[in-house]
Amino acid sequence: MKKVLIVDDSISVARQLQKIIAGSGAYEVVGHAKNGAEAIKMNQAEDPEIICMDMNMPVMDGLTALRTISVMDKEVKVVMVTSLGGVGDKFTEALKNGAKNVISKPFEAGKVLDILGAL
Repeated sequence: MKKVLIVDDSISVARQLQKIIAGSGAYEVVGHAKNGAEAIKMNQAEDPEIICMDMNMPVMDGLTALRTISVMDKEVKVVMVTSLGGVGDKFTEALKNGAKNVISKPFEAGKVLDILGAL
């Protein structure tokens, strides 16, 4: 079972994503961070294989955390979560900084699992 860390400042969004991911039976959700700074600490503590990280959060946004995590941990696969529909500069910047893909809100369970399965 692959370990997944969910990073989102919205508890309801994180719960929704956790339900989809853990419900598949192929993944174990090892934690929930509320911002990028927590994500960096939890990545070191929990050593997940996959991080699903929101782009827009208080304290430290997802792109800033992605840059740090991709330098510190070459193995982890980061998927950005966005309500921007995955378009624009932030999406391109995320991919340049090491993100493997983008999951759009609102979530479609099949699409989320397809993206994670392709990693």
